[in-house]
Amino acid sequence: MELSLVLVLVLAVVVGITLGLFGGGGSLLMVPLLTYVAGTEPKEAIAASLFIVGVTSLISTFAHTRAGNVRWRTGVVFGAAGMVGAFLGGLVGGHLPGALLMIAFALMMVATAVSMLRGKKNNLSGPGEEPRSLPLRRVVLDGLVVGVITGLVGAGGGFLVVPALALLGGLAMPAAVGTSLLVIAMKSFAGLAGYMATVSVDWTLLTTVTAVTVVGSLIGTLLTSRVPETILRKGFGVFVLIMGIFVLFQELPAPLGPILAVGASALAGVLLLCRLLSDHCPLLPSLRAQT
Repeated sequence: MELSLVLVLVLAVVVGITLGLFGGGGSLLMVPLLTYVAGTEPKEAIAASLFIVGVTSLISTFAHTRAGNVRWRTGVVFGAAGMVGAFLGGLVGGHLPGALLMIAFALMMVATAVSMLRGKKNNLSGPGEEPRSLPLRRVVLDGLVVGVITGLVGAGGGFLVVPALALLGGLAMPAAVGTSLLVIAMKSFAGLAGYMATVSVDWTLLTTVTAVTVVGSLIGTLLTSRVPETILRKGFGVFVLIMGIFVLFQELPAPLGPILAVGASALAGVLLLCRLLSDHCPLLPSLRAQT
């Protein structure tokens, strides 16, 4: 077995753990992994990532169901709307330049990381309950938007679905994680259907990486109930930011890539500092209100 393939499989386990633990982030790692380590073309990597993340998320959904972390009604409605958007995004994405898709992918990661790092906790539903503040049309609209982005850049959408469910829908992080996996599975397969109209993949590599990723996801699922919610939220944001900065470095020419990456890092640092100050300093009520 070639060294590069061994490295791909080892990192695939990490991808699975991330997906099971955070309810997203699988594609954030899988697309760069297949592109930069396995040497797959960007469009093929996106299509392969949609399959891998879709299968892994579906299996992880059932594992989270046993822990009571899946809100089926919200997930099915969000996912159905997302499938429509993902299919359309996949059709369009198959005709766009690979470099453009990767840059868009990175910018979305940075934007999402910022929203997670500065977003306040707003859990409006109790354990086992549906969120009471998210109307049906809002769920459908958010699902469509996230679905289009999913299909375009090959991300299963967890890095957008988890913030939507946690910050807008009022779900606790464990429930947002479990529900997002259902949504990711639905949208990933829809996006894959759109890409398969113009892209072919290496099914031997695909099935091997998928099997290893599933193992990692089951490990991540077991860890979810053991990690405090605050750590999950901040860890998710930091993880997404790091991956976004990495892709910007890879895809954008100097000096633009480094400038944007450093700027994103500085912004995240300021947000984290403001968050810490607002949480611990009684003299900064305005910061507490904003974060």
